[in-house]
Amino acid sequence: MVSKQKILIVDDDNNIAELISLYLTKECFETLIANDGESVMPAMESFVPSLILLDIMLPGMDGYQVCREVRAKYPVPIIMLSAKGEVFDKVLGLELGADDYIEKPFDSKELVARCKAVLRRYKTVTAAPAATDEKCVHYTDLAVNLTNYSVHYKGRTIDMPPKELELLYFLASSPNHVFTREQLLDQLWGYEYIGDTRTVDVHIKRLREKIKDHANWKISTIWGIGYKFEVRNP
Repeated sequence: MVSKQKILIVDDDNNIAELISLYLTKECFETLIANDGESVMPAMESFVPSLILLDIMLPGMDGYQVCREVRAKYPVPIIMLSAKGEVFDKVLGLELGADDYIEKPFDSKELVARCKAVLRRYKTVTAAPAATDEKCVHYTDLAVNLTNYSVHYKGRTIDMPPKELELLYFLASSPNHVFTREQLLDQLWGYEYIGDTRTVDVHIKRLREKIKDHANWKISTIWGIGYKFEVRNP
């Protein structure tokens, strides 16, 4: 029997949380509700969610703080929920490691579709694949493995959320090929993602903070167009 995917709903408005839980339960997800930020980390240990729906405006520890703490320890995807619709709020959430951002009030079908889209992108490796199936790119001081979702940089393993790793792998798999922001959104976030190209910029910024320019390669900005993984000595 296939186990249900688990979604942790973090919202101090219990009526909204219960409504979200109802939507998701109908779609065969298992849910757990937390009404404050302090309850999230214990729930991560006991419930082990596949996805977190995280409201920003929480009593005590707000959603941004929760996102920081979760992201520092767990690779679980996070979708932020908020009545705040300002670009700054969306960008801040993405910079802290959120995978998507949904404004309240939201349509139930859109919420479910976003959850399913994010979960599809987070591939869980349950068994070691055959060596011939391994998806990995290698450059001097850099190895990006999409099969086991690992990045090795200058002899160290780099902690990286799946979406950042997928973006790095996608670019590095096509050295010196220029991709527009729209192409990257379509390839990595899919048509279900309703966002703007700023999402790509935020993820590129986070990648550059972890993977610095190398003498032989770097992530280059092509102004007015997009990005490429520039290789000087393939």
